[in-house]
Amino acid sequence: MFAAKVKSYAKVNLSLNIAGTAGGYHLIDSVVCSIGVHDTVCARPRGDTLINVYMHGMGSERIPPEKNNAVRAGEAFVSAFGTRGADIEIYKDIPVGAGLGGSSADAAGVLNVLEKLYKTGKAGEIKALADSLGSDTGYMLGGGFARLSGRGERVEKLAGMPLHFLLILPPTPVSTAECYRAYDAAPDPLRAESSRLCRALAAKDLAGVAQNVYNALGAPAARLNRDVAAALEQAAQLSPLAFAVTGSGSGVFALFETRELCLWAKSRYRGKFRTRVVETVPEKKAFLRNPFVLDANNQNKE
Repeated sequence: MFAAKVKSYAKVNLSLNIAGTAGGYHLIDSVVCSIGVHDTVCARPRGDTLINVYMHGMGSERIPPEKNNAVRAGEAFVSAFGTRGADIEIYKDIPVGAGLGGSSADAAGVLNVLEKLYKTGKAGEIKALADSLGSDTGYMLGGGFARLSGRGERVEKLAGMPLHFLLILPPTPVSTAECYRAYDAAPDPLRAESSRLCRALAAKDLAGVAQNVYNALGAPAARLNRDVAAALEQAAQLSPLAFAVTGSGSGVFALFETRELCLWAKSRYRGKFRTRVVETVPEKKAFLRNPFVLDANNQNKE
């Protein structure tokens, strides 16, 4: 039996703008939402301070422990708060290397499950710890609809609405670092206006949301990976309201009015890549097992 268990949800970047650089990092302005695909993170306490992480599914068993953000998250939690360690099992359903935030979700899930296990009550410190592990890991602590800025560590919670997607999932990943370098070599002069997208979400204006879907890393990802280029072409052929790469790829999402239309598009898809119909996660579900709620001022309430 596990002493604690949490769900950690995947995300989709509805928009992703590059806002400049600072300190060797790219600055972003991105509107994100949680979708109904999650990894399940389970933990048992140990009598010592060791963190053991066992991965299951999606090829995650091949991730070396020294490169696994979930391991780093567990070790950082024990070091920061002086708790005992844990044996942690992660059952993955979020595809690896798809731009859906799987690595960050696992790191955030480990922080959440250890907080549930040891109850430090230090949500603000855990958010800072998450930010040190990855640019969107702090957002992944709570998920939901949000606007991310800075390196992704600044989180503004947003009003949301039900959205329906068909995911097209090439098996080959895109290196995030290479994707940013490719963007720097040929930056997109166009920008989406994230504020318009935020207003459309608040007004539950689906057409307005669709008009402002954009990813500055989409074109570089397609240049680096022909599967991404093919997935984008295939998405366009299904006549969605909007479509784009999520994150730095390789996953592509197509936005439709209803789940039924997503299922129709899936049935008409003739490409070679795996597809999946998903919806946004209602806020109460995204936060169901999560002690951290991020407010508009990026402060965590303890």
